[in-house]
Amino acid sequence: MVRYRRNFVSGGTFFLTVTLADRTSGVLTDHAAALRSAVKLTRKQHPFTIDAAVVLPDHFHMIMTLPEGDADFPNRLSLIKRRFTTAVIQAGRTVARRSNRELALWQRRYWEHTIRDEKDFERHVDYIHFNPVKHDLVAKVGDWPYSSFHLYVRRGLLPNDWAGDFAQSRANFGERKG
Repeated sequence: MVRYRRNFVSGGTFFLTVTLADRTSGVLTDHAAALRSAVKLTRKQHPFTIDAAVVLPDHFHMIMTLPEGDADFPNRLSLIKRRFTTAVIQAGRTVARRSNRELALWQRRYWEHTIRDEKDFERHVDYIHFNPVKHDLVAKVGDWPYSSFHLYVRRGLLPNDWAGDFAQSRANFGERKG
């Protein structure tokens, strides 16, 4: 069995991607309020800062900063996933099960990247905000409602027309070249 290596950094900042098992599902945006509640309750019990986030139909990206002395982002993600799954089931949505009877709403694993410096942070924030355009969900970043982009605009950190129109800009924020 593959052993996944996580980089546990006390007080660290992490870029995370969490994906549904069914990549054709729209359950995350269909139940965005339930995801927001799951995150809010988890933050109340296990504090962390959300530096940037976007929710797409089948996955979400988040930059999470943990408090000093704390490196436990896996528990936070587990709680968010569990609470969201419970809420979706309570809302009447059927959730498939794996052969071992485990609920199969989410992929078992997730992507984690430790943010190294300010440039790395900015690159990942850009990637998060541009992601709905990358997935052809909208033509303009500001048209996607489930994004911290709108908070960045309200705070004056980004202009409302940031990244322009997708038809004019085929940017690959955060993507490796070559």
